[in-house]
Amino acid sequence: MKTAITTVDNPYDPIDQFDSWFLYDVTMNHNTCALLGRIARTSDQLSDAENDAEIERAIDDIIKYDVEKIYKKVSH
Repeated sequence: MKTAITTVDNPYDPIDQFDSWFLYDVTMNHNTCALLGRIARTSDQLSDAENDAEIERAIDDIIKYDVEKIYKKVSH
């Protein structure tokens, strides 16, 4: 199962429609990928499974501390 983060206002799926999702995200100044990149501690020295787990942890932290309630997690 693939997991991603998005904003509640973004009509595109970040997993299946990444290009459209990304364009909307940066146009609206959310910059979600940059935020995730600052929070997730991924590494080339970690396995894919470990990096995936770290990304999901970072997504959960972003949502946990999201005072504006604009972020949500999607999976499929």
